[in-house]
Parts: sequence; C-alpha cells; structure tokens
Amino acid sequence: PELAGRMDGIASRVPVLDGSVVDLVCELEKAVTVDDIHAAVLDAAATPRMKGILVYSSLPVVSRDVIGDPHSSIYDAPFTKVSGGHFVKTLNWYDNEWAYSMRVVDLIGIFGKWEA
Repeated sequence: PELAGRMDGIASRVPVLDGSVVDLVCELEKAVTVDDIHAAVLDAAATPRMKGILVYSSLPVVSRDVIGDPHSSIYDAPFTKVSGGHFVKTLNWYDNEWAYSMRVVDLIGIFGKWEA
C-alpha cells in the first residue's frame, strides 16, 4: 500500500522462444543518480541472499543473452535512467522458463528443511 502510485513497470514476453524483460519505473523519496542505483544493485547482488538471483550486467542485454541463465534478474546497467533525481527506470532481464525453474528448486530446498 505504501508504494501505491509510486511504482510502475511492465514485464514483456517478446516473440522469442525464451527471455523476458521487466521495465521497472519507481519514484524514490531521496534524490539519486544513475551511479547510486548501479552501486545499490552491485551491493545487493553481492549479498548471500541474492546470490544466484540477481546479477549486474555492464553490457547491454538482449533476450537471446539470457537463455539458460539461472538468475531471476539480470540488471541491464546501460539502460538505467534517472529523471529529476527521483524517478528511476531500469531494465531487468530473465529467462522466463529456466530462472523460474531455479526458483522452484530453491523453494523445494526451503520446504525440505521444514519439520512436520
């Protein structure tokens, strides 16, 4: 609820066998730069919690590049934009079949640790 009206984005499945992109637009309270966003993504990608889930790409990405990649979010750094310091737009790619399957495997691992 606190993000209502402050975030917008789309996920597009393009006419290729695999590979999708999330076009995410957010309004932030604090003014930021593109470098701030890059640093935050790099920091997040380096955490144990995001290992295998988020990866930073300094090269432009196309749908073909993500096929077979296990990450749920491949941050496409060259396409990050900041407008007025508060509006941020990012592109985040993923293999909509393989990355999804990897997260299901992660969930099975979590469920396997639960006690009945």
